[in-house]
Amino acid sequence: MNRVCLALPTNRACSATITALHAEAAYASRHFGADVQLLILDSADAAARAGHTRTVAALPAHRGVTVHHLDEEAQRDFLRRAVRKADLPDPGRLLDLMLPPAVSYGACTNRAFLLAAALGCDSVHRRDSDSTYQLHAGQPVFPVHHELPWLGRPAAEAATAVTRTDLAPALAHHPVSLAGASFIGELSVDIGEIRRLDETVYHDVVGLWAPADWPEERKRALVEESFTGAGTAPFTGDHSTLTVVDPMRVDMCNIAFDRAVYERVPLPPATDTIGSDYFLLHLVHDAGLPGILHNRHIENFHTPERRTDTGFPAYQRRFVKFLLSMPYFHHVYDRMAAEGAGLLDPRQRVRPDRIVEILRESTGLDRAENVWRLDRVDTAYRKLGGRYARFAEQLASERTELLEQAERDIEDFAHLTESWPALVKAVRP
Repeated sequence: MNRVCLALPTNRACSATITALHAEAAYASRHFGADVQLLILDSADAAARAGHTRTVAALPAHRGVTVHHLDEEAQRDFLRRAVRKADLPDPGRLLDLMLPPAVSYGACTNRAFLLAAALGCDSVHRRDSDSTYQLHAGQPVFPVHHELPWLGRPAAEAATAVTRTDLAPALAHHPVSLAGASFIGELSVDIGEIRRLDETVYHDVVGLWAPADWPEERKRALVEESFTGAGTAPFTGDHSTLTVVDPMRVDMCNIAFDRAVYERVPLPPATDTIGSDYFLLHLVHDAGLPGILHNRHIENFHTPERRTDTGFPAYQRRFVKFLLSMPYFHHVYDRMAAEGAGLLDPRQRVRPDRIVEILRESTGLDRAENVWRLDRVDTAYRKLGGRYARFAEQLASERTELLEQAERDIEDFAHLTESWPALVKAVRP
């Protein structure tokens, strides 16, 4: 029986999502005979966690579904044991990278990866607490329908089941390493207000995540596509493509990875940075590993705390840190694309040692491009006025710290990637 991990990291109240996720787990067990380990990694406050505990207790028992609800203390205990058994240098640093005190989209998913390895799972299927399933003919549209059958199996076998194949014949013997779709609804990044206030400012700011040397026309095209997912059209019927999946076509709220990917390389553990969990999408693409791109898109929505007096500056800071991470990641992505199949070992598994080398190369980049980015953000936000101008004042006082953090985040990622195989080995049953 295929054992899989359906994972939900959360730091907010989301009882409805937990109930819906359990229904997807039951669907996976009922239709595919899967042994589903439903993993809820709960970093919410005490009141929300108590509500989640009650929700989990009320879930109906279902053969083939096992629910694990872990608060941060339980996660920390697991990580301490893993780090101790791995016997790696600087264990305190590793523990902080795996469970930092601040929000980290990459770190919470890394914990899901490591726990999935400990549970003996063959794949991880990740969902988010600020999204929900579409309905079609009154029934939820579960992405696991396309994720489960083919992960880890040769692409040639999956070719018989998808709607179309867009894969070079030379890749037919490679394993399917990823299955995913995107989202419909609100922008994946909560910056729609900027567009409503000033379209020109929106283009200026969003364009900052492109490489600085791109021509303006290419940047404009990126801005129009950025954070929009699959648009707003609802699901009407299944369509799937066997291909090397474009990272822009999928979202981390709607993704599944084979263990041969996430047990080899983790995600960036950067804190207070949106987009820090997308690295493996680029790695799978650049290494030429096959995937399944489907259209069971999840419906995205924004939770109100991002727009409160305290939530607004915190979220905008995460967005700015994302922009500052991009020069480093553009360098890494360019190097990975140049390596191509060289990123894989003879068994078509990604090579963590090569990724570590490429990451460390990037840490020596000149900070001048990021100084320019901060200048552009400062000008744009002051032009918007109001709370954006006040946030620009906050950024001005943090410039040096932000520049240093962007470089340190890459160094931390390299360190965690170097340690990752030992951590996975330490937790495997």
